[in-house]
Amino acid sequence: MATAKRATTKGLEALFLDGLKDVYYAEKKILKALPKMAKGAESEEVAAAFEKHRVETEGQVDRLEQVFELMDKPARGKTCPAIDGILEEGSEILDEYKGDPALDAGLVGAAQAVEHYEIARYGTLVAWAEQLGKSDIVKLLKDTLKEEVATDEALSGLGEGGVNERALEQAA
Repeated sequence: MATAKRATTKGLEALFLDGLKDVYYAEKKILKALPKMAKGAESEEVAAAFEKHRVETEGQVDRLEQVFELMDKPARGKTCPAIDGILEEGSEILDEYKGDPALDAGLVGAAQAVEHYEIARYGTLVAWAEQLGKSDIVKLLKDTLKEEVATDEALSGLGEGGVNERALEQAA
């Protein structure tokens, strides 16, 4: 069965722009979720980590807006079901484990799922921007990618530094 040829074809530039819209939407949603996660956390160290990342995320949104500007495109998001699902899981942990010893461990795990999604997205966008010869944009995206990796490492440190252990001990 032959497939009908589309009237227009889309290339890497269109795909790159779609990816930017996707991650812009994700960052804006994450900005809304981080204060709730900080407020819901049991330990001050977990709450502080979420607050620190909220401030970082504001800078990441600013950087994305710079990228859109460099491309002469409006900064607009595109609904991202993946981040919606990941954030919904985090919200469920907040509801289901409120007041329980495992809450902080669950929140750290949920936050790492967000970071892994962002690391994958930004890594891809950096590669595409390099392919498209957009060196000014590459630098902006790499700056954000470095922050996302550092946040993931900090979250791992929280888990390994006692959050997971406290959840185990307190539940025993």
